[in-house]
Amino acid sequence: MREYGESRRVLVVDDEPALRLLVGAVLHDAGWHVMEAESAETALSMLPDAGPDVVLLDMRMPGMDGLEALGAIRAAVPGVPVVMLTAYGTVGSAVDAMKKGAFDYLTKPADNEELKAVLAKAWDYSRLVAENRELRRETGSVDGFIGQTAHMERVRELVAQAGPTEATVLVTGESGTGKELVAAALHQSSMRVRGPLIKVNCAALPADLLESELFGYVKGAFTGANRDKPGRFQLASGGTLFLDEIGELPMELQAKLLRALQERMVEPLGGVGAVPVDVRIIAATNRDLAVEVAAGRFREDLYFRLNVLEVHIPPLRERMEDLPLLVAHLLEKLGRKNRKPVREVGPRFLEALAGYSWPGNVRELENALERALVLSRTDSLSVTDLPPQVLAGHAAPRMVPAPVGVSEEEAMASSMSPFAEPEPYIAYRPGPTSLDDAERQALMDALDAHGGHRQKTADALGISRRTLQYKLRKYGLARRG
Repeated sequence: MREYGESRRVLVVDDEPALRLLVGAVLHDAGWHVMEAESAETALSMLPDAGPDVVLLDMRMPGMDGLEALGAIRAAVPGVPVVMLTAYGTVGSAVDAMKKGAFDYLTKPADNEELKAVLAKAWDYSRLVAENRELRRETGSVDGFIGQTAHMERVRELVAQAGPTEATVLVTGESGTGKELVAAALHQSSMRVRGPLIKVNCAALPADLLESELFGYVKGAFTGANRDKPGRFQLASGGTLFLDEIGELPMELQAKLLRALQERMVEPLGGVGAVPVDVRIIAATNRDLAVEVAAGRFREDLYFRLNVLEVHIPPLRERMEDLPLLVAHLLEKLGRKNRKPVREVGPRFLEALAGYSWPGNVRELENALERALVLSRTDSLSVTDLPPQVLAGHAAPRMVPAPVGVSEEEAMASSMSPFAEPEPYIAYRPGPTSLDDAERQALMDALDAHGGHRQKTADALGISRRTLQYKLRKYGLARRG
């Protein structure tokens, strides 16, 4: 991998030779290594070898236009910042491009100082992305988004697009789906990653305490205030403030929050002046805020201020295809935590999990798996170790095919009993019979879906490439692809 002490590399894509010459000279003098392409098609052919840190892309060119080229470049080189060049009459198109992932845009003729400043900012972002990617590769860490369904791919895509920006993000989804994980991922992929991520649960405190927690107070503001205390806004300055359960915020505080967001200033309780703050806001809720607005329980202006971009996390019941991967990931984590590794799960274990609706989502799944792990007397988990509500939810809607010589009524009675022995159904249970089988099958499916491409497979599964390589060797799949 190229070290970042070397010359910064920019690919200038424009059909006007004079503009390429002028921009190239300015950037060369500023220390850039400049590469040129007269069309989007040429630029795409150059990308594999050019390895640009930044792409400067004209909006209007013969053949493939800027918007189409933007998508193709981002697909070919994920993470590379693309700065759009546009004439005054097409600024609206440039704004559309930014919504589709462009880093920034400049109008022609670009001011030389502005050009250098924007590309320097894009370079900083490019370096941060590369550093984060290298750190994840070295540590084997993951983003926490386990799964390969279209739902989770969309979540990853939105986080990748929104993370590097300063946009306020509203994370929605039922309780237990992982909204805090999304907030952490957005912070980690932002330019504020070196600043703090401060979390506030708006449902955990009464209104009077919540106000002082958010905005702080000065000495003497109320009985017991014997010193100045900065609020969470001030503590998060330079970083990200995560407002969890924002739908529970009392109406009287919604106006104060709106003012803080608009003015980037907060007024501590008892204070005589406003204090400037520099924070990025990420909010989360399990409520439908549009419904809350219509009912008069949430301010419409605050809703629009928060909902610049919405990232919706689907409930577990809508992505049950990810269940084997989630179970494998959670049991590996829980096994380490409890110093009790799990070798396999019983033949009806995964089927029982798949038959339950999981109203508490991934959080409830993790709790159920930890309970099963603690109760198990061996390194193999049985369906009888699962909580009663999971077994009850499994029994009603699902049936196990009866083995030869067993009546349908007997099979149903056996499948509905939480203490039924699963062994008679091993040969008839669909799907894998152990945790390793489930994970191995999921790996094979993901590899096939991505044509054997290792990095795309790792990204789809929500694991690092190093972890993927380890698992492929573990299951004898290293040569598959």
